[in-house]
Amino acid sequence: MSAGPPPAIVAVAFTGASGMPYGLRLVESLLAAGTTVWLLYSQVAQIVARQEMDLELPSRPAEVEAALSERFGAAPGQLRVFGREEWFAPLASGSNPPDAMVVCPCTMGTLASIAAGLSQNLIERAADVAIKEGRRLVLVPRETPFSAIHLENMLKLARLGVVILPPSPGFYTHPQSVGDMVDFVVARVLDQIHVPHTLMRRWGDGGGA
Repeated sequence: MSAGPPPAIVAVAFTGASGMPYGLRLVESLLAAGTTVWLLYSQVAQIVARQEMDLELPSRPAEVEAALSERFGAAPGQLRVFGREEWFAPLASGSNPPDAMVVCPCTMGTLASIAAGLSQNLIERAADVAIKEGRRLVLVPRETPFSAIHLENMLKLARLGVVILPPSPGFYTHPQSVGDMVDFVVARVLDQIHVPHTLMRRWGDGGGA
């Protein structure tokens, strides 16, 4: 995919894999860039957020929308949060898809369901829409090691144009904190969806990547 204009609307989905700091930092960075974010989250993501970050993601999307909008200083209407079964949400239809979608972190179960086209909930349906409408879809699978089943599902999606972006921070930038390593991965995601950022220096620009 060639570079294009920054997306106006990006859908972000949190699923139940480890790696919630990546997802939250991604939402924060998108909002800071002026992008409208449509957020989805699974039930297990609520557990992971609590365990990894002491963050409560209430079951009511409106409460999550209010809390994260305040936390990240989002403009009115810039962050919208949808429920898992909210089938009248705009991203459930190819007539009104976001410009790009990122599942971060992405469980192997979610990845497998997307690869099979199951569309059993709004996260899977939104990803299915992104694929069929030719929109950028980035999956950030957090698992190790990968089984042959995982790899086959990822290969199937990659052949359809889906970006498979495991959260593998590099160390040539000399990270000084966990936050630096999180930013390394989030910077890679933002590059894939053409959102400008200053999370890290690029290779050849005075060192770093």
